[in-house]
Amino acid sequence: MLRTHTCGELRLDNVGEEVILTGWVQRLRDKGGMLWIDLRDRYGITQLTFEDGVTSAHLFEAARGLGREYVIRVVGKVIERYSKNDKIPTGDIEIHATKIEVLNAAKLPPFMIEDETDGGDDLRMKYRYLDLRRTPVRRNLELRHQMMRAVRSYLDEHYFIEVETPVLIKSTPEGARDFVVPSRMNPGEFYALPQSPQTFKQLLMVSGFDKYYQIVKCFRDEDLRADRQPEFTQIDCELSFVTQEDILNTFEGLIRHLFLKVKGVHIEKLPRMTYADAMKFYGSDKPDTRFDMRFVELNPIVKNKGFKVFDDAELVVGINAKGAASYTRKQLDELTDFVKRPQIGATGLVYARVQEDGTVKSSVDKFYTLEDLQGWATAFNAEPGDLLLVLAGGKDKTRKALNELRLEIGERMGLRDKNVFSPLWVVDFPLLEWDEDSNRYHAMHHPFTSPKPEDLELIDDRPGDIRANAYDMVINGVEVGGGSIRIHDRRLQEQMFRLLGFSNDEAKAQFGFLMDAFEYGAPPHGGIAFGFDRLCSLFGGSDSIRDYIAFPKNNSGRDVMIDAPAPIANTQLDELHIKMKHLPS
Repeated sequence: MLRTHTCGELRLDNVGEEVILTGWVQRLRDKGGMLWIDLRDRYGITQLTFEDGVTSAHLFEAARGLGREYVIRVVGKVIERYSKNDKIPTGDIEIHATKIEVLNAAKLPPFMIEDETDGGDDLRMKYRYLDLRRTPVRRNLELRHQMMRAVRSYLDEHYFIEVETPVLIKSTPEGARDFVVPSRMNPGEFYALPQSPQTFKQLLMVSGFDKYYQIVKCFRDEDLRADRQPEFTQIDCELSFVTQEDILNTFEGLIRHLFLKVKGVHIEKLPRMTYADAMKFYGSDKPDTRFDMRFVELNPIVKNKGFKVFDDAELVVGINAKGAASYTRKQLDELTDFVKRPQIGATGLVYARVQEDGTVKSSVDKFYTLEDLQGWATAFNAEPGDLLLVLAGGKDKTRKALNELRLEIGERMGLRDKNVFSPLWVVDFPLLEWDEDSNRYHAMHHPFTSPKPEDLELIDDRPGDIRANAYDMVINGVEVGGGSIRIHDRRLQEQMFRLLGFSNDEAKAQFGFLMDAFEYGAPPHGGIAFGFDRLCSLFGGSDSIRDYIAFPKNNSGRDVMIDAPAPIANTQLDELHIKMKHLPS
């Protein structure tokens, strides 16, 4: 080894030892007769000291000539530091250097490689290999590593076997858009990159591997945002001979294990909420339950009072922002503008304050008596100092808008603390959802999701009312995992394909291999997949999964560091039998 110690391990116990350190020059402080260098590696920072008259003149000048990010090797003696630094673990000692060797000089980096850098997102992504030297970024990847180890440890203890599945597969409909890969050996034909290993893990159950998992790369060609990347990582799991209850208990155990081992946080048993209740009380199938502020429906007490907005609305619903009656008119106008944004879509906001004397003052006072408004306060279980915020309109649209308002208010009131964790299960999803554009049903999860056995009688007359044997895990308003009990009977699977608008030929062409496998003794089975990147960002307190991926893409799906995607040579296109259409400039 070129070093005896790392830059993060020396302590007072090492005083007097001669050591060899290697690393990068973090910063240099030159006070004329004294010179200090902070030497950094993956493990920490150690201060090197050079003193005029004590250090040889040649060495002193050599040290003075070093630049930021030079890679050096230093020989020296560990001494107790006179002016200690309690902000770093090595702050009690420093190295009196006796020899320096420059292993590699460095250009001046384009941004400061410090915890608080001056580099913007685009610049740091272009030079990601430099950004990865920064301590916060490195710690994110160390957290990811800890999470991966803890996942494997738990699943191994529960007799899961890790099996790799193919990356070059067949394109299938449903879900997001596939990334496709042309086949040189099969002209005109294409592989797809897997959106998930769904069919393969079901085939593994048919094969008798009753507990499978894989920490696996998945690919979706969809529009990006902070919690999406074109390639992402899943903890993908499948089990045989299980019920929904078995899966919920097993993977609730996994999440509790991760919180305890990685965060030192003890999580109690996860509550469960039906999809219907989640939509009714939170307007979302991934409710943030770190704070209460549940929806209160007001139709019976606000309609037929002469206020046309409420009278004409399908739903009048609101939330109680406790203690927020002191909001100014300017703050309330900001909230009104917020809900009227096109992506939220409300037409306006009605508010009411509960005064100190218990009376209610509303923005629509002229339509309601004091007694009417007191009924509002009773419905919201409101107390003096509370602020009631009410929206009206179509059911689905209004609940969606109120969910966004609830989250915004929760943020403003400091109720969405990243150090507080509130996980839960959402269960009893609809099996199908109607799509107006295609005029047919789509699977809410995927076509292999089993219906609740007690709802099978609805399959001919009321398929939209069938509940799925499906479940999602939600933490702090983020869906981190989801799965279902699968259909393992060929006849029921064929019936599902027909419901989804597949002809027999289409179903056979796309999924014939799976249907055939079901005829060779498919066991009852089910599974779940967790978004590993999302879990990491939640544990790390970040809104973006990009912070926990070593080399992420930007919001346009580009890797600006290596400049991908990029054109390929005409000779390669010819080999693949692909002719490029002229693209508009």
